[in-house]
Amino acid sequence: MTASTTFDLAALNQQFETASPTEILAWSVQNIPTGLVQTSAFNVDDIILTHILYTILEHPTPVIFLDTLYHFPQTLELVAKVKEIYNLDLQTYKTPDVNSREAFAAKFGEALWDTDIAKFHDITKIEPLLRGLDDLNTVAWITGRRRDQAVTRATMPVFELDGKGRLKINPLATWTRKQSWAYVAEHKVIYNPLHDQGYPSIGDEPITTKVADGEDERAGRWRGSEKTECGIHI
Repeated sequence: MTASTTFDLAALNQQFETASPTEILAWSVQNIPTGLVQTSAFNVDDIILTHILYTILEHPTPVIFLDTLYHFPQTLELVAKVKEIYNLDLQTYKTPDVNSREAFAAKFGEALWDTDIAKFHDITKIEPLLRGLDDLNTVAWITGRRRDQAVTRATMPVFELDGKGRLKINPLATWTRKQSWAYVAEHKVIYNPLHDQGYPSIGDEPITTKVADGEDERAGRWRGSEKTECGIHI
């Protein structure tokens, strides 16, 4: 089964444009009984969706996490805490045959993100993600993206298809950063302490910087370059 032959995207987007994330996820778990996966970088929006799936809907959903080997220590600590809190069905994927930053540098060169950022993301994110989605026989995958995170996401639909015809679900598409943090406060959702230290969007440690007031949330990712996405969502 592929989403492209099963679901009417136009009708779904019209139906759910004003729906809440919980309503969107409730529809997802009801209509996609197998092959539903969440992808998570364990940013605050990702954990909100995990909280809805596991606590409100009581639907333990596999969560793909891409261990690039270059995450902040705080991110890895958070992953372990979230796994314990929710008894998470965590599926971690990484670059094959390398298990440390030193091994990665020895195999691919020092600071690959500086010399070839596209290759770095292909090795650490795109290939592991595609492998994970295939391994889990994914029909649809859930992301934590919002339209107000960056201008490149301003027209993002709630439902879309990826390059292989799988359904891609963005339950927080219409939410704002303020709404996300209101949810966190109301439901006491755990989050990365770096969010309180000027990092609204957290990626790999060597290429994530703090964001100033007035900048896009994702302005701290790949600062100094024209890059706006790692390639997973293009």
